[in-house]
Amino acid sequence: MSDPAATFDTDSTSREDTPCRGRGWRHQGRESLPEVFRSIRVPQNASWWRKLLAFAGPGFLVSVGYMDPGNWATDLAGGAKFGYTLLSVILISNLMAILLQHLCVKLGVVTGRDLAQACRDHYPKPVAWALWVLCEAAIAACDLAEVIGSAIGLQLLFGIPLVTGCVITVADVMIVMLLQNKGFRYVEALVITLILTIGGCFAAEMIFSKPDLGGIARGFAPSAELLHNKEMLFVAIGILGATVMPHNLYLHSAIVQTRDFQRTDEGRAEAIKYATIDSTGALMFALFINGGILILAAAAFHSKGMHEVAEIQEAYQLLSPVLGVGVASTLFAVALLASGQNSTLTGTLAGQIVMEGFLNIRLKPWVRRLITRLIAVVPAVVIIAMFGEKQTTNLLIWSQVILSMQLGFAVVPLLMFTGDKVKMGRFANPLWIKVLAWVSAAIIIVLNVKLLVDFFVPEAWRAAIGL
Repeated sequence: MSDPAATFDTDSTSREDTPCRGRGWRHQGRESLPEVFRSIRVPQNASWWRKLLAFAGPGFLVSVGYMDPGNWATDLAGGAKFGYTLLSVILISNLMAILLQHLCVKLGVVTGRDLAQACRDHYPKPVAWALWVLCEAAIAACDLAEVIGSAIGLQLLFGIPLVTGCVITVADVMIVMLLQNKGFRYVEALVITLILTIGGCFAAEMIFSKPDLGGIARGFAPSAELLHNKEMLFVAIGILGATVMPHNLYLHSAIVQTRDFQRTDEGRAEAIKYATIDSTGALMFALFINGGILILAAAAFHSKGMHEVAEIQEAYQLLSPVLGVGVASTLFAVALLASGQNSTLTGTLAGQIVMEGFLNIRLKPWVRRLITRLIAVVPAVVIIAMFGEKQTTNLLIWSQVILSMQLGFAVVPLLMFTGDKVKMGRFANPLWIKVLAWVSAAIIIVLNVKLLVDFFVPEAWRAAIGL
């Protein structure tokens, strides 16, 4: 008898474009983001470049989460306080992200399910609901960073109060709706334009700041100090949480299905290849942005003894005087606003995917996105009103630490599903990918546990057990 997991069943007797019951799944699947599902045609007999262009786009939407305002707070704090040391954390985080996003591509392309739908299908209802609650907490933390980042950008450029700026961000919901109704390519085009704006601003900042190239090279080598310095570890895990983001795993597994590729083994293999090239290229650009923020802080502040610069507003005020370039602060604020606006576009999509996937319900997209935005806006407005604007940077950093703590609950199911031959057929992860992926997951989980122990277990107790 042949091994039922040896080949992938294309299920030619059922709907070709829809995930089906069986092959390790309990339920009939539903389209992810049905309003744009398979809406972008992939030419079958075209050149390599034309096919790559057809698949290009989702990776850049995912990369937005790797350069959102939460990254700014953690990267600024890391660069100003520790110089170039934490560049290694950004690099390692980015490599982990490339691997994990590749697995998201495989899950979406092969099974026709996004990660949220796969979790609902595979796990008992109480487990699926628990994962949904954790994921919603992560999305709320991510949205909080996006809302505050956009509000800070509006304040720096136009003098708009932070509370008012937070409320203005609710209008982003309508931007997403307008563009998506015109076609998903319009959403992708706006996102890529904003990414290029951010990249251009930081390319100029790199020229202005004249960083130490030797220090940059040394910073990409991991430092043992990371495990012994509690404050450095806290910022490092914040960087990890800001880089590898839980909601991106759900987002990517859904939006890769906007491409109308052939639902055969050959078509799926081709889709995985081109979509992985797309995401890898986009994430390398995100590495430049993330590293650029930290390098700028190290060159402009740490090298001049200004180790306590961690607030975005303070960095804005100091950049032009420190660098001696009048436009430096303005470029910094423009890039921040572009980053915040970009992140809201993808964050609201991720919120829709998570709620519909886990709960198997269909809300009108604008309703779901409005709920997502309000979940972020209300806490931001309350905290700013109660504690003042100076708490926004601490709020950003803690939001990224919360994100990091949720990572394991998204990463582990992703690795389980993509490594399962019954679910994935011949597309199941080979041994070397399994090893790399599980090592990455272990690093994430161990660092998070150490953070929790260091910050919430009394020092006397830790000393008694040798931690």
